[in-house]
Amino acid sequence: MERKGPTAPKDPEKKRPYFFIMQGKGIFGAPQPDGRGIQFIYENDGRIIDAAKLSGNVTDEEMLTNLKSTRGFRKMVHSIGVSVSSRINDEKVKFVMQMYPRNPGEPATEITKEFETDGMETTIDLADVSWVPTDYEIGQIRFEFPESGVQAMADVRFYLNDGFTAPPQPMEYAVDFESDGYKEMIARSLMKAGNTKRLEKVLEKAAMGEEVTLSFIGGSITQGAGAIPIHEKSYARLFANEFEKKFSKEGKVKLVKAGVGGTPSELGMIRFERDVLRDGQEQPDLVVIEFAVNDEGDETKGVCYESLVRKALALPWKPAVILLFAVFSYDWNLQDRLSPVGERYNLPMVSILNAVTPQFSLLPQDGRVISKNQFFYDVYHPSNLGHQVMCDSLLYVLDEVNAGRVGSNEEEIPVEDIAPVLGKDFEKVILLDRKEMPLLKSRFGITLFEMGAFSEIDKDLQKVEMDSEITQVPEFPYNWAHLDDAQGDDPFRLKLSCKKLLLVFKDSGLPTAGTAEVFVDGKKVMDADPLKTGWTHCNPVIILNEEETKEHEVEIRMAKDMESKKFTILGFGVVE
Repeated sequence: MERKGPTAPKDPEKKRPYFFIMQGKGIFGAPQPDGRGIQFIYENDGRIIDAAKLSGNVTDEEMLTNLKSTRGFRKMVHSIGVSVSSRINDEKVKFVMQMYPRNPGEPATEITKEFETDGMETTIDLADVSWVPTDYEIGQIRFEFPESGVQAMADVRFYLNDGFTAPPQPMEYAVDFESDGYKEMIARSLMKAGNTKRLEKVLEKAAMGEEVTLSFIGGSITQGAGAIPIHEKSYARLFANEFEKKFSKEGKVKLVKAGVGGTPSELGMIRFERDVLRDGQEQPDLVVIEFAVNDEGDETKGVCYESLVRKALALPWKPAVILLFAVFSYDWNLQDRLSPVGERYNLPMVSILNAVTPQFSLLPQDGRVISKNQFFYDVYHPSNLGHQVMCDSLLYVLDEVNAGRVGSNEEEIPVEDIAPVLGKDFEKVILLDRKEMPLLKSRFGITLFEMGAFSEIDKDLQKVEMDSEITQVPEFPYNWAHLDDAQGDDPFRLKLSCKKLLLVFKDSGLPTAGTAEVFVDGKKVMDADPLKTGWTHCNPVIILNEEETKEHEVEIRMAKDMESKKFTILGFGVVE
């Protein structure tokens, strides 16, 4: 059964400070009378303080004192992060941290959590624990396996409450980027080389010392989520830096990074001209498309993705296009759905899932190169090491092409002559917003346009770090907003000629946001509820999908009892 991914994962906030009490520690499920295997780590003799010193580099006396009592522990520690790796990654393990009372026989708290031994961190929030008043101190930590004889490795760290800081943490064993194992892992990422003629032209241009523009469009991973600092350690920035060192002969490399957190190719195809081509100011030599973990919510099940790919391939200067398939921590992406697009157009495809997941279940002595904890920052996003792996996987394609070991360079068939495998319904989609409205009025045959009570401009928008900059850029700043102090309740009305139409509206987590009703040709097509996702986010939805171009009237009004709420129309995607 295909495992489903979320449609809009949040970009992560910076993690709380933490220190390890255990890192890369070997554990073994010793036989118990009931058949289970249990590894006891600490018992009530102060060794948890020694562990904090040795594994976590903790020397602060106040912090060490807090570890002596349950009260101090709760004052200092916000949550516990636990991960276990074994040779069988779906093996079950239960983590137990047991408190001891001051007086024997009194009740005490047991903090427990069961999870799989796949190396991914599970977090236990202490605010969710039902504490017992007679708790006195941390008594023991143990790992319980359903059967004895399980050999594994474990990490345990304490995340700290506000006001506490942690010393720099010694990391687990380093990733050996020069090892045969690492090179084999990276080689697995090359899913298909395809027709490399366009890539060869990019490399030739760089070798001649000409400026090369490398562009990336995708979700939060392409934005750089999980990389610290995000503008320097994202896979796109790392790739641009390494490309310049390896392939450019004194020429400049320009980075165009256009990742937007939590958004699918359904939005990417609408913002392609603005965010990648920069309204005609950029002509990228390479376009990397990364939506394999964002497109589960795509209404068209891949038609929007293929439309975006065709849009890039059809550019008159013929940029190279690489399809990049990222991965979530539970070994999931949509490459099975999306890779047929790469096959149809004979494109290079790079799969991070293929590269890293086969070795996650191994122990270091069995050939593991990088653990899940090392690769992932959180459930959805790669860490700095993960971004480096993604960078190296893309570089591997170019290295192999440059050496003439992979690919072909036969004359390609024009994209307009290739029948789509999933669909091309939206390859001609154009963004229509407040800025473009006067310019496109004639083209779309706009005969009616009334802002009504949606006359304001919303400036509280989703913001992203573009290119190599740390400054965040607002998405869809040329919008129409109904604010909570709007005068009247007149609807937004637009009459235009088209055959397909998408509405892009702003999701929000604020209680001041309200639902709007969307009508097309007098028929209600949806209730646009900005609170469903729960965070400030750009949400594209198809509100018209027909085969012939006709005149249509769109009306958007606040739902009943929502007249005093906020709703923002970010723009429209129009296919004429």
